[in-house]
Amino acid sequence: MTIPTELIAEAISWRHEFHANPELAYEEYRTSARIAELLKSFGLEVKVGIGGTGVVGTLRHGQGPSVGLRADIDALPLDELGSISHRSLTPGCMHACGHDGHTAILLATAKLLSETLDFHGTLYFIFQPAEEGLAGAKAMIDDGLFTDFPMDSIYSLHNWPGLDVGYAGINEGAMMASLDTFDITITGKGCHAAMPECGTDSILVAAELVLRLNTIVSRQLSPLSNAVLSITQIHAGDAYNILPEKVVLRGTVRCLQPETREVIENLISKTVASVEKQGEVSTHFCFTRGYPVTLNHSKEADNVRKAVIMARGESRVRWNIHPSMASEDFSYMLESCKGAYFWLGAREEDASTHHPLHSPYYDFNDNIIEDGIAIWQALVSNLLSKL
Repeated sequence: MTIPTELIAEAISWRHEFHANPELAYEEYRTSARIAELLKSFGLEVKVGIGGTGVVGTLRHGQGPSVGLRADIDALPLDELGSISHRSLTPGCMHACGHDGHTAILLATAKLLSETLDFHGTLYFIFQPAEEGLAGAKAMIDDGLFTDFPMDSIYSLHNWPGLDVGYAGINEGAMMASLDTFDITITGKGCHAAMPECGTDSILVAAELVLRLNTIVSRQLSPLSNAVLSITQIHAGDAYNILPEKVVLRGTVRCLQPETREVIENLISKTVASVEKQGEVSTHFCFTRGYPVTLNHSKEADNVRKAVIMARGESRVRWNIHPSMASEDFSYMLESCKGAYFWLGAREEDASTHHPLHSPYYDFNDNIIEDGIAIWQALVSNLLSKL
């Protein structure tokens, strides 16, 4: 499947434009306006302001199913350290996860399909804000995404530096883990460090609790349960000679099975309670639910597999690839609508020239834009084929 070279060149220019002008979650005003401008120029119906700064472009041609294709548009709060020509012009903000590339791929797909109209049905091109930790997908859903734009299925891709260029990774089930956070406050009796017998050493209790929490996954869950529990913050005291009254622990829990989230929350709560009983301290435990598990639907995952085969050949599919313990808010959309999420390989043979996602040196690989357009085109052709 050949994509016009002039379209690829346009997509690269859009990508560089977005990269040079990044915007953080729910602040993507320039980005959204530019996306809307381009979609209108392709002849699509456009609605803006969905979930804050989200954009949906609608392309109809005849009778048939309705399919959504989604790209994320927000950047990260990082200073770009690379020296590329299209380097970020905004201090403290850069596209370090490739959302600029996802957006360019979807725009190019919209343009191509608006010109060829080689389908029967309705396409929704969804440009979502605030993927990076602030649940823009949920905001769009809460703002009527699936009621205003009813669709039979929805799909999304993410560039993946851990997979070679030309390949796509897809699973029937979990692709990305859930993400939950927790806060634990331990309160004892502070005292002078020279007289520890006069107080309760909350730091010592916290240290013991950290060790216990780190045995939950290894000793209290089945080895077949996929989970990661990490203590990421410890806050205590502000003086060398005082044993502080209060210690705060914070961390994350990531799971690949929804039911494991319930189990781990209960186990953390019990572990915290046991320390309170033994350590003569009071505790407060707060568990905050974040992104769900990104769970692909079987039929829709197979639709992606078939599209990759059609676009790039059967050898380029990494079927049932190992999922990642990172998280993705497309999970909310998959809870509300059947669909699938896949990884688009971005690693070149000379890996030394590339950097991981969220690196201040990261830059999206323009060489995979053609792959992304071709897979989207093949998916639409398969799902909305002419009658």
